[in-house]
Amino acid sequence: MSAVSKTRWIQLVLGLIVMMSISSPQYVWTLFVKPFQGATGASLPALQITFSLLIVLQTWLSPAQGWLVEKFGPRTLVAAGAAMSGLGWIASAQATSLTMLYLTYGGLCGVGTGIVYIGIIGLMARWFPDKRGFAIGMVAAGYGMGALLTTFPIDTMIKASGYSSTLMVFGMILGFIGVAAALGLRSPTTSDVLPPPVETIATGKDTDPKDMLKTPVFWLMFGMMTMMSTGGLMVTSNFANFAREFGVADVVLYGMAALPLALTVDRMLNGFTRPFFGWVSDRIGRENTMGIAFLLEAVAILLLLLFRDNALAFVLLSGLVFFGWGEIFSLFPSTLTDTFGTKKATTNYGFLYMSQGIGSVLGGPVAAAIHDSAGSWVPVFLIAVAMDVATGLLALFVLKKMRARHIAGNASLPAGVAVAAAE
Repeated sequence: MSAVSKTRWIQLVLGLIVMMSISSPQYVWTLFVKPFQGATGASLPALQITFSLLIVLQTWLSPAQGWLVEKFGPRTLVAAGAAMSGLGWIASAQATSLTMLYLTYGGLCGVGTGIVYIGIIGLMARWFPDKRGFAIGMVAAGYGMGALLTTFPIDTMIKASGYSSTLMVFGMILGFIGVAAALGLRSPTTSDVLPPPVETIATGKDTDPKDMLKTPVFWLMFGMMTMMSTGGLMVTSNFANFAREFGVADVVLYGMAALPLALTVDRMLNGFTRPFFGWVSDRIGRENTMGIAFLLEAVAILLLLLFRDNALAFVLLSGLVFFGWGEIFSLFPSTLTDTFGTKKATTNYGFLYMSQGIGSVLGGPVAAAIHDSAGSWVPVFLIAVAMDVATGLLALFVLKKMRARHIAGNASLPAGVAVAAAE
């Protein structure tokens, strides 16, 4: 293994560690809801604004966060983001009002995790031109699965020592780990002779964000990612609610209630799907992989609806739903970087990542409103299926040709790739 090859795999491992260190604020929030209610005396809807702030600040500020990473470098900014995420937990341990909670858990953690997420994704896109889907999928999986290592210890410590001590201890531990790993990061330089992109992947020239935002192909991707985020979150964010309504939440399977068993399986598959489909896309093309994955999710949601009263089917099919959804966090950034180059990849993905923020706002509340209006989860499931099918077909029959024309127009790809992609 060459020195450059070894370096980039070290960068991947460090990026994975940092991503895992900042995943807990989002994925274990539910464990702190009741303690925070007791400390602040707030209603549940008012308290949940904290979580909304976390997601909105993480996603909607991502273009600015990406620009800062490109200006000051990944090492400095990602370390600062990891520190902010840890400090958010430490400071929230002392929160006795909603305002303080919004500023600490929502604000510090939201901005910090956003900087880390965007920074690491952009960095991997630059280090792995030949394995872009796989590398981005790996670090995205770190964010999706990192909380698997902390959920049970945090839950145990809350019960034994209280939520405040838990936030303090884990805030310091996760902040330290994230900062330490981030200090080893660096961008590739001209002396790092990286492999070229694989011939099956059409690649475009480096494009500034202001020019990217003028292209139809970007807005097509933005619309597609918004639909996938919204449709997927319509199901995933209301998962416990419809499990209870279907009457399967408390059915015991293999010594565990169906709901926590499904959540465990889902979280694992939600992480595994990101590098897996990223790896597949490196070999058969981004749009072909999107079509397979998005249509797979549509079929899984339909089957979940049909077998909703069967606990075992609920566990297995919900895992398939997550497996068909989580890969958007490897396929879309890879496709975007393939199309608009690596020079401004971090900021460019920041603009696309805003679609996830829109999906998080629309998915949960809109799905709940539809359910309350219809008195059933069936319309919610059918809307999610329709979005999956529409996005899968757009990938196969519209995005593939549009992206090939855009790249061919920029004349920055191996001979024959754009023509082949458009056929």
